[in-house]
Amino acid sequence: MSADTADFAPAPFWLRAFRWWLAQVRHTLPAVVFFFISFNLILFTKQAVLHEQGIPFSGFLVATLAALLVGKAVLITDHMPFMRRFEGAPLIQPILFKSAIYWAVTFVVRIVDIFVTYAREGGAPGDFLQYLADNFSWQRFLMIQLWLMVLFMIYVTIHELGTLFGGGELPRLFFRWRSSEAKLTRRQRIRLLARLSHLTEKHDLAEFRDASTPVHAELVQIVTQLATRPKGA
Repeated sequence: MSADTADFAPAPFWLRAFRWWLAQVRHTLPAVVFFFISFNLILFTKQAVLHEQGIPFSGFLVATLAALLVGKAVLITDHMPFMRRFEGAPLIQPILFKSAIYWAVTFVVRIVDIFVTYAREGGAPGDFLQYLADNFSWQRFLMIQLWLMVLFMIYVTIHELGTLFGGGELPRLFFRWRSSEAKLTRRQRIRLLARLSHLTEKHDLAEFRDASTPVHAELVQIVTQLATRPKGA
């Protein structure tokens, strides 16, 4: 086998499987971390209230498992083609749409998880609906679903803003850039992006390509200002 052929030889199956698994973990990790922190904050509040009444309560393991469950639901849902239905629309549309889809998928996943637990404990599958009607705490279940909807909207909003800015821009805005070091303030940057959007809506590609037009000069000016990075970037 020549060196050129060896360079293009497919990677071993175990390596491709590991890379695929690692990609899924990276995709799921933000949702798991976000909901792990959120659920534990909710449980901490609940624990503080119950502690005043002298009722012991601990739910760290429950919060961890719930975060993993939501991460699994997000992973399944994100691979569905219809999740990109509102790409390019005003942000409120993909935020509400994706939050509703995540909520519905989580609802189904939680019901399936309850069924698995019920069957493992010896329950007859045919009696599952009767079990839900007679013995299941729907009030608690729906309360959690309500909180999930709120948390999904927060999570999707952050995710959509991160996708909109792209290139790690959002983390830099929150954790790295200092207002004293920024050559271009955040408000100016947003205004420039809006100005660029309006410019592309009013003029065609031929005008941008013609270096003698004022439109071309304005485009170059906007792109130059947008390309200016703070010192800490």
